[in-house]
Parts: sequence; C-alpha cells; structure tokens
Amino acid sequence: MATGQLFSRSTQALLYNYKQLPIQSMLDFDFLCGRETPSVAAIINPGSEGFQKLFFGQEEISIPVHASIEAACAAHPTANVFINFESFRSAASSSMAALKQPTIRVVSIIAEGVPEAGTKQLIAYAQANNKVFIGPAPIGGIQAGAFKIGDTAGKIDNIIQCKLYRPGSIGFVSKSGGISNELYSTIARVTDGIYEGIAIGGDVSHSSTLFDHILRFNNIPQVKMIVVLGELGGRDEYSLVESLKQGKVTKPVVAWVNEACVQLFNSEVKFGHTGAKSDGEMESTLAKNRALREAGAVVTTSFEAFKDAIKETFEKLVGEGKITPVKEFTPAQVPEDLNSAIKSGKVRVPTHIISTISDERGEVQCYAGVPMSSIIEMGYGVGDVISLLWFKRSLPRYCTQFIEICIMMCADHGPCASGAHNTIVTARAGKDLISSLVLGLLTIGPRFGGAIDDTARYFKDAYDRGLTPYDFVEGMKKKHIRVPGIRHRVKNRDNKDKRVELLQNFARAHFPSVKYMEYAVQVETYTLSKANNLILNIDGAIGSLFLDLLGGNGMFTKQEIDEIVEIGYLNGIFVLARSIGLIGHTFDQKRLKQPLYRHPWEDVLYLK
Repeated sequence: MATGQLFSRSTQALLYNYKQLPIQSMLDFDFLCGRETPSVAAIINPGSEGFQKLFFGQEEISIPVHASIEAACAAHPTANVFINFESFRSAASSSMAALKQPTIRVVSIIAEGVPEAGTKQLIAYAQANNKVFIGPAPIGGIQAGAFKIGDTAGKIDNIIQCKLYRPGSIGFVSKSGGISNELYSTIARVTDGIYEGIAIGGDVSHSSTLFDHILRFNNIPQVKMIVVLGELGGRDEYSLVESLKQGKVTKPVVAWVNEACVQLFNSEVKFGHTGAKSDGEMESTLAKNRALREAGAVVTTSFEAFKDAIKETFEKLVGEGKITPVKEFTPAQVPEDLNSAIKSGKVRVPTHIISTISDERGEVQCYAGVPMSSIIEMGYGVGDVISLLWFKRSLPRYCTQFIEICIMMCADHGPCASGAHNTIVTARAGKDLISSLVLGLLTIGPRFGGAIDDTARYFKDAYDRGLTPYDFVEGMKKKHIRVPGIRHRVKNRDNKDKRVELLQNFARAHFPSVKYMEYAVQVETYTLSKANNLILNIDGAIGSLFLDLLGGNGMFTKQEIDEIVEIGYLNGIFVLARSIGLIGHTFDQKRLKQPLYRHPWEDVLYLK
C-alpha cells in the first residue's frame, strides 16, 4: 500500500467501459478546480477505437478511445489511475490486466459483488507489487481541488457545498460511499473541508483497509486531522486502535463506527454491504467504539454528535496554531448541461426540426398520434400506416385499400425498365443493397414514374377550369407538352392495360365520386381518335383516381388537395412501390451471383 498521497492536480486516469455521466462528472470537477489538463486521459472500450466527445467547461473536447488496456497504457504512459466501470462478472480480470501494466499505480473497481476469489487475487498482486487497489464497490475517492474518481461526491452543487473544489485540512476515510457524501458536507460546515476522502467499499474483501488510508493521511503534511467512519463487521478498526496505542498515528483522530443498533439483535445480522455483518462481540459497533475511545481517538456517543466532535477537534487545532484555515474563494462556474437546464425551466431553446407525424418519446411509438400497439391491435395494414404518416389521419378502408393496390401494381415492371436496369447493373458491380436501390430510384422522373404527379396537376387544372377534352388536349399541343398519363408503348385501343381497368372498377364500386377519372376517360376517347396507342395508362389512372380519393366525402379541403398534388405525394406512391421491385432485383442478382455487367458492343452505335 502507498504511504503518502494518491492523487494530485496532474493525475490522469484511464476509464474502462464508457459511462458518459461519471466521466463527464470527473471533467466538470476538473474544470471547477481550475485544472489545466483534464483528468480523463482516455477511455477503453473493447473492440472500439476513435474519440468520444465530452465537455471541459464550455469547450467540447475529444477523449481518445482505445480497444485494449495495453494500447491505452502505451498511448498514455503518464496516466497512472485505472477506473473500472465493468460489471461484477468481469471486472476482476480487466482490473488484473491493468495492475500488470507498469504505468498503472492505482486501480479502482466501482462494481459491487465482484467474486471474492478474484478480489483476493487482486489484493495479493497489488500488495506484492506496491500498487493501490480501491474497492470493490466503493463510491470512489477524491482529493479536493485535484482529482476524483467517477461519481464521488455527487453533483456539482454538492461538490461546491462541500468545498471540494479546493483542499482543506481533513483526511477522511469510510467504508460507506453513501454516508461519505453526507460526511463531506458535515465536515465542510464545521471545518475548512477535506484534503482527501476515500470510500474503500463495502464488500467482504478489500485490498486497502481503513487503517491503510489512515497511515497515509498521517504521512501527508497537509492533512492535520483524520476523520474515520467505520461500520459493524470486520476488524479494520482494531488496527487503528493498536497504532494509536503505539503512537504510530500522531494526528488527532475523530472516529465513529456506525450501525450501533446491532446490540438489539441476538444473532448475526447483515446491514447493507456484504461486509457489514455482526459476527461476534469484537465486531460489534459498541466494542469498536469503546476500543477506539480507550486508545485515544475522539469517539462520541452517537452519530448525531459526530459533527460536534469534528468541529470541537478542528477548532482546538486552530486555537493551538496547528491548523491555519484555508481561505475561501469562488470557484469557476461549471456550465449546466442543456438537457438539465431545459428540464429545470432555466432556459428556452429554439428547435431546429419540426415533426408532426411520429413521436418515439413515450412507451410506445406513435404514428400521427396513434400508438403502434393500437395499429397492430386494430389490424391496420401498410395503407393505413401511409395514411397516418403521409396524410396525418386515418383514411377510410377503401382509401387505404386503393393505396395498397397501387403499390402492388407499380412494384415492378420487369428488368428492362430504366430503374430496374440501373439497379441490376449496380448490384452486379458488387455494391450493397442501399447503393443498388438508390441508383435505381434516381432514374425516377418526368419520363419514368413522375407522370403520376403531372397527370394529377394537369387533369385537375383542366377539369376545375371546365375545359373540354378537346380544349385540354389541343391547348397542351400548342404548348408543345404531351398530355401526361396518356400513351403506352405496348398497349392500345384493342389491348388496354388490365391494371387500369382493375383500378377503375374498384373506384366505381367504392369511391363516392369518380369525376376526375371519368374526365380522364373522356380525354382518352378524344386522344384515341388521333392514334391507336394514346390510351389512359397506369400513371393517368392513378393520378386521376387519387384526385377523386382526396375529394371524396370532404376528407380534404381544396387547399389541402392542391398542396398534396403540388408537394408530390402521388409520386411518392410510385417511389415506394417501385422500391419493392428494385430491392427484389438486387436480391435476385446477388442470389444468382451474376458477374459485373458490361454492355454488348453490338448494342452500341460507334460514330466517327
């Protein structure tokens, strides 16, 4: 065990297993104390490398992340403290690996319940190699104004209240982390504060004992008096008793062994920590307090009187000129995290993104205010989800069924369509699913898929203005614009697209009104008089019928319909549908293990 000071203002640590809150707590303490260098040298996250962003005051800093203990120690040779946040199941093995590193001097395990066999091995190795092992199960340790382990001393407000941002004159050691925080506050109220505080942990086995740290405090000149908080169980306190009797501890000691209610029980009783159990008279709190008092320590009759004893001892030392109280000053102000400031109502921050269609913050994700659980329980389908996320309302079943039919009909149009071709070529080049899908989607536009939107825009404008099919078609011709939704490369008057017929029959059977569709049919009648292939195609059928769907039963206002058409909702139906086919083509090519595609020479006209 070390014989003097464990930490200083230049101490740096390696932290095993990334835990954002305690690490940020350490950095906030550094800033509060005015440290120039953060105490966190690096983070060790097995299997990960890179950097982790954290705050040092108002400045964002990057803390290196290493994949192994060995790599971290090699990269940061001046970091001599290892703080282990790993679970109790594996904390012992990683701590042993750290102890074996020549640069590591102090190891602290935060987890409770570390198997005793592993703890004993760590104890033996640390003692044999003159290293310090704190824990298992401590809240940690702190040297005021210099360095703290993890969440020791709690939040910044408590640290300031306890005057831990600068060193005092008191050395404090305890088995209990929870009561330690209370004692830090008590000591700060009646003295000039602590110089160093250690909570050694409450598990049965420890590498360091209360007495180990008391001896260290006795050798640190800045520590003028020692405060000890013991608990029932074990015999740590008797080492202090013997040392007091032999004169090895020369500084005033104020001690109290907690849980004095143990005498009320006739059998062995365990309190809180695994090591806090009464096992015989000598391990009782009454026996320990009596022995400490007889050896010369200041021991009160109750925990409530502990504060008064600390105060009286401190004031006596001040009166004797053995302590010059530390002058108080105002520490640096640690900025409050935005999230906590918002929750407390201290700040208001404008948002940068607005979402009105989904919310994942509650217990169940919601689409347009409808919980996912309800969507499943009510038997909703893909069309219903689209209605919620796109239109922000639950549409009637015939509407969602129509949407689903459109998706099924437009899912694929064979490998020769430009989108599918692009996807196939990309997949055969060895690219991933997302790349292959996106390359296919990028071909969607005015000549491929985008005609649905144009059909809705032009047909709506013509119908709403009362244009006859003749005026509409001839007017488009004068503008040198082809009528969208009219024309098919293969189908004609005598071999119409079956998909169009199915959509029209569905709409006539379920839609309240099909006025836009009937107008499109009248336009088709006129265009067929000009050419045999100028029929209403699938784009024209979907575009005109969607106008009827939106206008049916007054579900959408005229302004809403105009906005839906203008934004491009209808093109979204084609994009969503065709994505299914493009994904299928990607999987098909990869399943067939097709090689890189090269276009055949005979299909290229080479011009000189």
